[in-house]
Amino acid sequence: MSTTTPHRERPKRAAGPAAPGVAPARNATKLGAKSRHSQRWLAWIFLAPTILGMGLFTLIPIVASVVLAFFRWDIISAPTFVGFDNFSEVVQDPTVRVSFLNTIMFVVVAVSLQLGLALALAIMVQEKMPAWLRVFFRSAFFFPLILSAASVSIFMRYLFNEQFGVVNWFLSLVGIPAVPWLTTPGGSAAVVILVYVWQNFGFSFLLFIGGLASIPVETYEAAAIDGATGWRKHLHVTLPLLSPTTLVASVMAIISALQVFDQPYVLTRGGPGDSTRTAVMVIFESAFQRLEFGQASAIGVLLTLIIMAITAAQFRLSKRFVFYQ
Repeated sequence: MSTTTPHRERPKRAAGPAAPGVAPARNATKLGAKSRHSQRWLAWIFLAPTILGMGLFTLIPIVASVVLAFFRWDIISAPTFVGFDNFSEVVQDPTVRVSFLNTIMFVVVAVSLQLGLALALAIMVQEKMPAWLRVFFRSAFFFPLILSAASVSIFMRYLFNEQFGVVNWFLSLVGIPAVPWLTTPGGSAAVVILVYVWQNFGFSFLLFIGGLASIPVETYEAAAIDGATGWRKHLHVTLPLLSPTTLVASVMAIISALQVFDQPYVLTRGGPGDSTRTAVMVIFESAFQRLEFGQASAIGVLLTLIIMAITAAQFRLSKRFVFYQ
């Protein structure tokens, strides 16, 4: 005969105070959540002025200019919707076509000179000079960039004046007759390009200085062992390793050159004829001289599309020609 032991239930523990450490942990979690919430609000408070400024002075004007490109508006009467008429008129306008052609030619010449001069000077300063002299030339080459483009252009206008300019005075000392710098198409274009390059190459120069400083010395030593010296060292080592910096410098230089306005406007007013008239000058003249804000917006939209297309092509080609360490 078998006997079974009755099952005994464990007595339930009466509800009492929580185990030590549980309540402080919950409180710490709540405090952490409140802290993260307050930090989030604090971040939005600090970002608000920047976001508000970008919205008011960047995003809204961009949207407004795109919308205005489909209207005819002279700021006096009410806007009239005209569809794509502004774009068709702009494309057929010979002045606009000449200004875009001048802008493209200016970009090709000015950007080539700017990047070539900046790279050559960066290599010379980085390799051939002591440290204290490098600091001096970095500051000296960057200094024109912080000056007002309008004030620099006014000064250069007197400098290249045909009658009493300092440049022609120096040329007369060696028997060269006075050159009509600002009254001929070739001379005025050359002066505009020289003034622009002189004022803007300092930024590209600093970019190349930073890129050269990031190239390991061991790479040059290995190249020297393989027999790469002089210009071959820069051709096979410096230029490939500097290609990411070159990409950034070229993108920024082209975008800036496509929007050139101050130098040609102050130096030549776009003349003689239309030889130095640029796309941004035509936008200014259409909007603020003829009060054709719709056409000015259409030209601005076309210029923006050109900038975006060129930038996209640069990044597309960079996959083949840019080498990252």
